[in-house]
Amino acid sequence: MTRLLLDWRNGREAALSELTPIIYDELHRLAGAYMRRQRPDHPLQPTALVNEAYLRLLGHEAPALQNRVHFMATAAQIMRQVLVDFARKKQAAKRDFGHRVTLDDAIPGRRDSQENLIALNDSLERLAKIDPRRAKAIELRYFGGLSLEETAEAIGSTVATVRRDVALGQAWLRGELSRKATAE
Repeated sequence: MTRLLLDWRNGREAALSELTPIIYDELHRLAGAYMRRQRPDHPLQPTALVNEAYLRLLGHEAPALQNRVHFMATAAQIMRQVLVDFARKKQAAKRDFGHRVTLDDAIPGRRDSQENLIALNDSLERLAKIDPRRAKAIELRYFGGLSLEETAEAIGSTVATVRRDVALGQAWLRGELSRKATAE
């Protein structure tokens, strides 16, 4: 995958034909992980998430993807944004902002409601402004499905630092979501 990404980035258009099935499989695996955290009756299906992410990821020109880890990090961010955009549209249609969010509802790995996903995304964006590395580590581990080693490679850090960043980032998110829930 890394060789094909580099070939495509360097202008070999045929590399995209070889890369497409690989990208699609990786996106589908990632979408499945995302959708397992959603409620069972979520209207967005994994294939629709894959298609939207594929369109956003590849767009009209070759993105500057360096390797598989960088691809997965970028894809995770795009898929999270697709789900958040979808949730915001649904929420805007309902105009129901009275839902309280607790960390247990919004932490990665739980079935997320639209409101929880938006609250978690907003909190993760606030964390990114304060501590971008911790936010990126959480995004890659829980939304990108990367291992500790892959996450460390993607952000140019050590496994021990990633482990610490994820733990401290989760604690910060718990506090942030708890404060938000009590303020509502």
